[in-house]
Amino acid sequence: MTDALPPRGCAAAEPAEDGYFRKGCNPLAETGRSKLQNQRAVLNQQILRAVRMRAGAENLLRATTNNKVREQVLLELSFVNSDLQILKEELEGLNISVEVYQNTEETFSIPLVPLGLKETKEVDFTLPLKDFILEHYSEDSSEYEDEIADLMDLRQACRTPSRDEAGIEMLISYFLQLGYVENRFFPPTRHMGVLFTWYDSFTGVPVCQQNLLLEKASILFNIGALYTQIGTRCNRQTQAGLENAVDAFQRAAGVLSYLKETFTHTPSYDMSPAMLNVLVKMMLAQAQECVFEQIGLPGIRNEFFTLAKMTQEVAKVGEVYMLVNTAMNQEPVKENIPYSWSKLAQIKSDHYKALAHYFIATILCDHELQSGDDEDEQEKALSQLYDYMPEGLMVLTVLKDKVQRKQLGKAHLRKAIVYHEEALRVCGLCKKLRNIDVLQEVLTAAHKRSLLKYAQQETEDDFLSLGQAPDILPKTEYKIETIAPQFSKVKVKDFFHRLGPLTVFSAKQRWTAPRTIHIHHEAGELGFSLKGGSPVQIYCLDPTCSAASIGLKEGDYIVSVGGVDCKWLGVNEVLGKFNSMGEKPIEIEVISCQDTAASMHSKSATYSVGMQKTYSLICLAMDEDKIDQTKKAPLKLPFLSWGTKNRQKAASTLCLPSAVAGSSRMKKKLSPFTLLNTESSLY
Repeated sequence: MTDALPPRGCAAAEPAEDGYFRKGCNPLAETGRSKLQNQRAVLNQQILRAVRMRAGAENLLRATTNNKVREQVLLELSFVNSDLQILKEELEGLNISVEVYQNTEETFSIPLVPLGLKETKEVDFTLPLKDFILEHYSEDSSEYEDEIADLMDLRQACRTPSRDEAGIEMLISYFLQLGYVENRFFPPTRHMGVLFTWYDSFTGVPVCQQNLLLEKASILFNIGALYTQIGTRCNRQTQAGLENAVDAFQRAAGVLSYLKETFTHTPSYDMSPAMLNVLVKMMLAQAQECVFEQIGLPGIRNEFFTLAKMTQEVAKVGEVYMLVNTAMNQEPVKENIPYSWSKLAQIKSDHYKALAHYFIATILCDHELQSGDDEDEQEKALSQLYDYMPEGLMVLTVLKDKVQRKQLGKAHLRKAIVYHEEALRVCGLCKKLRNIDVLQEVLTAAHKRSLLKYAQQETEDDFLSLGQAPDILPKTEYKIETIAPQFSKVKVKDFFHRLGPLTVFSAKQRWTAPRTIHIHHEAGELGFSLKGGSPVQIYCLDPTCSAASIGLKEGDYIVSVGGVDCKWLGVNEVLGKFNSMGEKPIEIEVISCQDTAASMHSKSATYSVGMQKTYSLICLAMDEDKIDQTKKAPLKLPFLSWGTKNRQKAASTLCLPSAVAGSSRMKKKLSPFTLLNTESSLY
């Protein structure tokens, strides 16, 4: 699905790692993932059209005083809002279409949730970059058409990355390439006229800016999303597959955490700090779930200490999903997170808590203290499972007393059954989740197993079994943490390397056009020295020498000698070229630093529609000729700021309707399975 594409601006003789980048997947490929992404793109366009219609109707409503017109406009607004609600529910349906992203092998596990890739529109860098090369660097911009085409090809390929490490590497290479592009072509004093458009992954609302930071932040989000798709795609029936899944979700959490900490004021809800915080929690929870599956993959033996360990491990999974569910139900995330994700987090929390109570009930019901057992070790292991014991019970007494042991075991079974029933109830209330067969199979099988275990216990002492089972302390021996993105492992070459060293030839520094200087030897002396490197600089210039008289200045940089580019040459290489000329006059080209007063661009190019009240949609600056000269205009911040300071919030006038629980039925079914054979000694 991924092919090598040689860049047009790189020589064929260059090493392979620097001389090519990867193409994206075929966007017309009839794969399940590509179909979902194509549907997402279509929905984004429909949402954009509906939001524009609503904005126009709202403007007409504010402008008109005719009652008949107002009634018609209100009717149209009602229709448009209903249409927007339906479109948002369809987009939510795509976000919960988790079956497509799972491993193709027969699965026996609850599905994991991936993130969909953000969609974007095409961007044409050609004219803005060519104009800037001509204006700023005073070079023939037509000579850089291949480099500009390489940049656009790489961006186009990043819209459809392959779902593997090659896709991750391609996205990272474009992200790093954007760092070069930003330094070379995007001065801090003005906009370049390149409009970047990205669609919100959850609401479908477009965000348009002339700020390159929007592009970089969106690429980072897609890197994290691609990691989640890789993790979801791993085969969870093998140790290697589960290890890869844990690693992928930790890396996804690391990328999203880096995005949250590095880019602020993002004008898109899927990249807001609150949303990213929830997504990081969800990815770490899924990594914790895979760790539990990894421990239990060889089989959970019906043995005292094994079950005690698994009890705390699975209780930890239930706890982290409970925290995820709590975070998803907080404002402002609640209105934009897919409803099904919140319900799935609640279901998983209840399901894994039920498993924890089932395991400890199995310990109490199936393992009576024998004469050869280590009494102290069992007491220690059991006491570590509880924060407290019910009134009147002691751990050692429970181990020795058969009646108390059975009563506490049955109390845990009752609590497990309650959690199972709650998970099934919540699953039944969500239309999207109850159509996922594998989820229903897991919950039903676990519930039946707990009911069977409860029915196997003696019933004559039921009137004494009125106590409540204590809560279980969650604990894990496997620490799950975010893995920070390692950009340094991906080596990229600056497409615009020929412009010269970035430390000198950047958008922040202005230089004069190259001047030709003819140097004549005077008694074997040049009349100046050279210093620095790449490019070299004129140093200790003799003001009486012939070179100074025809325009050479102290501090000038030499960019060519004898018509040969020497921007990347050091002092020794340039002196070697001088010596090779012999007694002939030396022709060099030099540039000088151009001190110009930087003026901030007068208008913000930020544009977004349909955003809710967290981020502003209003232009941040006024025309310079309208600013009162007697007052100092306050410094205006962009929506997307590099760093962690200057956090501000503003309000918008347009909003998307809130998500509701209901949506269209999902037709895709997953393979059924049976969970944990109760007749076996393995759980």
